[in-house]
Amino acid sequence: MHTRPPSSAFSAVLFGLSGCLVDFGARTQSVALQRLYPQRPIPTNNSLLAPSASLAEVLGRAPDSAEWQAFEQALCEAAGEHAEATPGALAQLLALHAQGVPCAWLDELPRDASMRLATPLPDWLAGAPCRPRRPWPAPDSCWQALTDLEVNQLDGCVLISGEPRLLQTGLNAGLWTIGLAACGPLCGLAPADWQALDAAARERLRSQATLALYRLAVHSVIDQLSELPACLEDLAQRRLKGEKP
Repeated sequence: MHTRPPSSAFSAVLFGLSGCLVDFGARTQSVALQRLYPQRPIPTNNSLLAPSASLAEVLGRAPDSAEWQAFEQALCEAAGEHAEATPGALAQLLALHAQGVPCAWLDELPRDASMRLATPLPDWLAGAPCRPRRPWPAPDSCWQALTDLEVNQLDGCVLISGEPRLLQTGLNAGLWTIGLAACGPLCGLAPADWQALDAAARERLRSQATLALYRLAVHSVIDQLSELPACLEDLAQRRLKGEKP
């Protein structure tokens, strides 16, 4: 079992939901759009947009209320199909919970879709679905999640995600940030498609995603949550040396 010096204990860990804890490749949004508009091209970077912006991009205009309701329904259906924990997610959540580290997930999909995606996760894990406040990358959602967890200080708080705008949110909030290269939207592949790639193709996509995440100035990058323990230990040592996020 991984151990850490007591002085390096983290105050809280926030996770992205899609493409981090669940839904390897963050496919829910793009799959919903493909099913709603099979004749329209879905840009490869569409999954990096907020839901309202992604729908508007496909339509070429702001959606009307009926189109938005249809999109919400399609998101719920796709979320039910992609509600599967990513490699290492459940084990890392249980380890943090056993250490008494408060944890929560963040998401910006409509609430019903987020809650359906979160069904494989433990009941004790707090969730912060999309709420009416300034959108990412404003820091509000991180600060509100920490407030809901009754965390009294930003020092030692960490955000983990593969979503660039959420990582920027964490940076704006003053948190340590860990980017996920392989399982997030920057690679955007379902698990079977990821495994079907040859080693060279996987490495090319991984390298491109890693570089994009480091360009955001995140503090560390890993492929997926199974690699989290060593990463947290590294951040703990950096904190002990006096480094600040």
